[in-house]
Formats: sequence, C-alpha cells, structure tokens
Amino acid sequence: MTKILVVEDEAELRRDIIDVLTLENYEAFGAENGEAGIEATFEHKPDLIVCDIMMPVMDGYEMLAHLRSNNSTATIPFIFLTAKSGDNERIAGMNYGADDYLTKPFKIEHLMKTIEARLEKYRIQQKIEAEKLAKLRNSIMMALPHELRTPLTSILGFADILSTDARDMDISQIETMAGFITNGALRLHHLIENYLAYAQLEIFSTDLSRQEAMRQHQTDLPGQCVEIKALEVAQQSWNTNNLIMDIEPGKAVQIHEEYLMKIVEELVSNAFKFSDAGKPVKVCTRLSDNDYVIQVINYGRGMSRDEIERIGAFMQFDRRIYEQQGLGLGLSIVSRLVEIHQGKFVIESVPDEMTTASVYLPLAEF
Repeated sequence: MTKILVVEDEAELRRDIIDVLTLENYEAFGAENGEAGIEATFEHKPDLIVCDIMMPVMDGYEMLAHLRSNNSTATIPFIFLTAKSGDNERIAGMNYGADDYLTKPFKIEHLMKTIEARLEKYRIQQKIEAEKLAKLRNSIMMALPHELRTPLTSILGFADILSTDARDMDISQIETMAGFITNGALRLHHLIENYLAYAQLEIFSTDLSRQEAMRQHQTDLPGQCVEIKALEVAQQSWNTNNLIMDIEPGKAVQIHEEYLMKIVEELVSNAFKFSDAGKPVKVCTRLSDNDYVIQVINYGRGMSRDEIERIGAFMQFDRRIYEQQGLGLGLSIVSRLVEIHQGKFVIESVPDEMTTASVYLPLAEF
C-alpha cells in the first residue's frame, strides 16, 4: 500500500487530510512539525510527503532541505502546503527541491489529483531508472570480462614470475616487475571506479532532485585543481615531459572539486591514450563570459564526426586497431557531469591530426 506522510501543525486539517487519504486506500500518517516529520520519514519511509511550510520547531523548508541532503530520502516526492499565494513562496519552495505547491484553502479534489500526478511521475521515473540499470547491466556483462582480463593478466603474469624466479633476479628487475604489477592494479582500480561513477550518474540522469543537490557546491580555485590533476595523470602515465599547460586561475565555478578533478582526469587521460608517441598534450583554461573553459588538445589519430556523435558508455573506437583500457567510459562520464552541471562539452577533431576537447562550466553565483 502506498504510504503518505502529512506534516501539518494544524491538528484538525492534518486529521482531515489523513482521513481522506485513508478512504482513498492510502496508508496515511501525520506529524505536527518538520522535526517530527523527519523522524516519521526515516521510521515509515513514505512514498510521498505533504507538508505545510510555516510550522513551529522546524518549518517545511528546513525539513525538505534535510531530506534532500540524505541519499535515502532525497527523491521522495514532496508537496508544499501554504497559506501564502505569492510567487516568492512558490519559487522558494521549488528552489528547495519541492515537487509541487498548493495554496490554502484548497479543494480535496485538487490535492488528490496533485498527489496522484506526483506519484505517477515518480513511478515512471523509477521504471526508467530500472530500465537503464538493466541496459547498463547487460552492457557490463558483455564488456567487463575482457576489460578486467587485460590488467589482471599483467598482474598475475608478473606476480607468477616473481614467485618462481625472484631469487635469481637482481633488485632492478624485481623493481621493474613490481612496477608493472602496480600499474596493472592502478588500471584495474580506475576501471572499477569509472564503472561505479557511470552507474551512479546514469541513475542521477533522471533524478532532478539529486542533480540539484550536486549543483549546490562550488570550487573556488579551479585553475589550481586543473593543474594538480593534469600533472598527476601525466606522472602516472610517464608523460610529464609531454604535458604543456597554460592555466588561468579563473573564478569560482559551480561544481564540486571532486567532479571538476574527475573531468580533468578523464580528458587528460584520454588525450595521452590517443596521442602519437612523443607528441604533446596541451591543457589550457580561460574565462569566457560566464563560463570557465577547460581545453585539452592532443595530436594523434583524431576522431571522425560519427565517432564524436556516438560518444557513449562501453563504446571504444576501432578497438581492434587502437587497443585501450577503461570500457570507453571516460568521455561518457565527462559528458554526463557537464550536462548535470548545466555546462557544455564540445569535441572538435581532424582525423589523423588532432583533437580538442572543450568543457564550459558555469561560474559560481554569489
């Protein structure tokens, strides 16, 4: 049975709404303020919440903000009730992540239609997420075994040599093989991290509340983050001498530092992967109107227009010719992160010559 929580400090109105919902075959229960509403939410796990705004102890805004900040309650449909009819109240409620808004006094029929509409939307969203997960699961089942096998073969092969021949090897040979094992383990770790990141972003792609929560963070020193991560990627792939950087410090950008660094990591890693041996990879940043722009340029095989248009998870270009690691997830993760943060991701390429990947991220609003 669908469960609905009614948070309302007026006892009579709260009882009336609960009675109507019960008659409509919903399992309804109540709370007298936001604090009690939070407790009831975690105890009963409602499918939808109807909540007044102005209440003692804790108001509706504070309750909603608390629930949206918790992964287990962030997506529960939330309908505000208020005695105020101004647009400011409606805008404020939507900014906190409310799904709908009803002004008192309201007709019960209107309330029921609003509840049914929000529940139906939530059911559709859940169905879409389930279908995406099923598609993702099938893609992983087909691609993951091969992708895991490559770094694992390296790890197991060199470990086997060390276990049988270490006594006959000098220290430099042992260190070299240990380095190959470490490198294989790092590739494997990066692969798994990317799989988990992409799976999470795919779920978030239909969850507007979680997307809004992701956009609430900012990075104050984007240039520093870009420089640190680009250098780290170059060092890990022994390409420090091929990295050229022209970094503008810039202004604060509307994205969490963790996500900004992930974007840089995947762009730079991909650039080195497809660069011709000894060719430079250039990382540049600049301000452009209300955006902070990150550009990564590499000189190598390039990409065709069709390949650019088909950027997607688990797709690797010309796999038989250009062996690579990572399930082809890197650019897909970049694309999804930029989309969620309302930015722009552009790839321009001249086949067999060069590729420029540009990310435009909105500056933070103060």
